[in-house]
Amino acid sequence: MENIYLLLLVCLIFWYFIFLRKVSEFARQHIQLYCQQEKLQYLSLARVSSRLCFNKRLGLYWLSVFDFEFSGDGQSQYTGRAALKNYKLANIEVPAFKI
Repeated sequence: MENIYLLLLVCLIFWYFIFLRKVSEFARQHIQLYCQQEKLQYLSLARVSSRLCFNKRLGLYWLSVFDFEFSGDGQSQYTGRAALKNYKLANIEVPAFKI
């Protein structure tokens, strides 16, 4: 019986890593689209955290926070922050930057 639980745990961990990879790909797409719309140069992306959250309106969801680097003038580098709820973009915060 414990083999079934062990197999379930391994499958759950495997699913979690695949899910995080897919969330990272969606974040990259959202951030690149934002940078195109704002005429910024997209440089890099890094996941800061992912956690399970609960909201009465949304129910259970994964909140993932990403830091991304961009440039407004091609020479300087700035760091922004994006939050995703599951696969949907919740918000993007960027500091003041030079154009």
